[in-house]
Amino acid sequence: MFPDIRFIVGIIGSVACMLLYAAPILTFKRVIKKASVEEFSCIPHILALFSCLTYSWYGFPVVSYGWENLTVCSISSLGVIFEGTFISIYVWFAPRGKKKQVMLMASLILAVFCMTVFFSSFSIHNHHIRKVFVGSVGLVSSISMYGSPLVAMKQVIRTKSVEFMPFYLSLFTLFTSLTWMAYGVIGRDPFIATPNCIGSIMGILQLVVYCIYSKRKEAPKVLHDIEQANVVKIPTSHVDTKVDS
Repeated sequence: MFPDIRFIVGIIGSVACMLLYAAPILTFKRVIKKASVEEFSCIPHILALFSCLTYSWYGFPVVSYGWENLTVCSISSLGVIFEGTFISIYVWFAPRGKKKQVMLMASLILAVFCMTVFFSSFSIHNHHIRKVFVGSVGLVSSISMYGSPLVAMKQVIRTKSVEFMPFYLSLFTLFTSLTWMAYGVIGRDPFIATPNCIGSIMGILQLVVYCIYSKRKEAPKVLHDIEQANVVKIPTSHVDTKVDS
């Protein structure tokens, strides 16, 4: 019975993730239209790509036991496509300085991912240890990604404006985190449950901050270096970018 419930929860989480993956499309439509990345940051997308790559590998039978994490593998693979596309668009329209920074960071996370795949495939022969190793890498990548909302909340407090932390993204982030946390708890998988527990807490904090500042009337301050982000939960991850209304 529990495997069936877990699979259903995984499907619900995958649908929520798809909505989150698609959310930045409006932002990048604006980037293409203006031929400029303006003050948007690509760091959340790079961290999300790292998490998606790691959990795509984590869901494969090479790491997991059979296809027990089929939904994790599938939705994370879709996330790789989305985040890779967003990063490519950003690099195309970014000024030279930002372009080099993004390419350097993206190359670094790709190198770490390739080393993770190589080491887990050829150096670790015990299936359980392999799963623990890859899951630990995924856990670190997810926790790093979950630091992004702190930047967004700090920005909201400084500007007294929720412009860079859209309500529906925060709401769907919370829903996605709660769903994947349940998926991890049912399957007794700490490498999925733990980061999404953190994501759920961050989602609640974002909604609290949004409710506090959404009714403020003060004009937002101008920031010269905005690094805005929300998490995509992949099962870990969600990305928060400015979305046109």
